[in-house]
This record gives sequence, structure tokens and C-alpha cells, in this order.
Amino acid sequence: MTKIPKQAYTIEFKELAVKRVADGQPISLVVKELGLSDQTLRNWIKASATGKLNGAGNKVITPEAMELSRLRAEVARLKRENEIIKKAAAYFARDVL
Repeated sequence: MTKIPKQAYTIEFKELAVKRVADGQPISLVVKELGLSDQTLRNWIKASATGKLNGAGNKVITPEAMELSRLRAEVARLKRENEIIKKAAAYFARDVL
């Protein structure tokens, strides 16, 4: 399993994600759309409730950077799924012969 590099998110990005969950969107949908892990978002929600939600500093994350992050997460997920399919195909092809 490969380690996912640590991402730095601005306070505005974190607050937006927390607000979407507070407005009623399911956590699973928000993490898929933003390319986050569910535990990261849950940590942000908990930190927001206690008033300790911190940003990553002065780094501004543009919409393009957010989209790039989401697409990278999707590519990683698709690669994992492709590896599973390859292994399954090899397993079943071995049984046929």
C-alpha cells in the first residue's frame, strides 16, 4: 500500500467542507467530491465544534488546485480498482485452463 502524501488545506477550504456536512450533505458524498479521507473530514468537524479548526497558513488553494487534488485521488482509487480486476482476471483465467 502506498502512502498518500500529506495535504495542506486552508481554513476556508476546511470550513467549506464542514459547512456542507452541517447543511445536510452526507460525509461520504463530501469526501468523494473534495478528494478527502472520511476521517480527515470527521476530525475537521470535531475541531470546528470545539473552535479549534486551524488552517494551513497563508497558502491559497485555488479551485484548479482543489480539482487537481480531487482528480489525483480519483486516479489513485481507479488504479487500485484496476489492480484488483487484473488479479481477479488472472485468478479466474488460471481456473479455466
